[in-house]
Amino acid sequence: MKKEINLTLTLPEPRHEAEALAYRREFIDRGETAIQGGGGLFSAENYESWLETITLAMYSPRHGWVRATTYFAIDGERIIGTIQIRHTLNDSLKKIGGHIGYSIRPSERRKGYGAYMLSLALEKCRLLGIEKALVTCDENNVASAKTILKNGGVLENEVKEPDGTVVKRYWINL
Repeated sequence: MKKEINLTLTLPEPRHEAEALAYRREFIDRGETAIQGGGGLFSAENYESWLETITLAMYSPRHGWVRATTYFAIDGERIIGTIQIRHTLNDSLKKIGGHIGYSIRPSERRKGYGAYMLSLALEKCRLLGIEKALVTCDENNVASAKTILKNGGVLENEVKEPDGTVVKRYWINL
């Protein structure tokens, strides 16, 4: 019997600090080098400064960046993932970043959370007035590609980054 997914997208708050640091620790312990959609959580000096950074990003992003909202995907009190919605696209995001970036906690992968998280993020995009969302993933990230396709993604093309990484670009009509 498949477990029912019960996630909510929640703006990070000070009360999430211990759980957020445990979430980040899982990525570090697995040898991963980033948390996609985490608004810089992976490399933040501390939780408080990270909260300030993502709050500024919602209203007054630094030069060259776009407004973005970062959420925790939470089940009960457990952070399952992070997801960031970029309100608009600059040239870099049009090429490889897209409107939405997300990660699933390593111990919670392959449980169906990604598709559900993305569907929740697409609802947030609709509320922002985004009519067509760009979502991207590396060509070797088969799970993410399936998640995007499950949410109506249509592959537009693939773009090669300077380091040789190939990024698949999908559009989802809202």
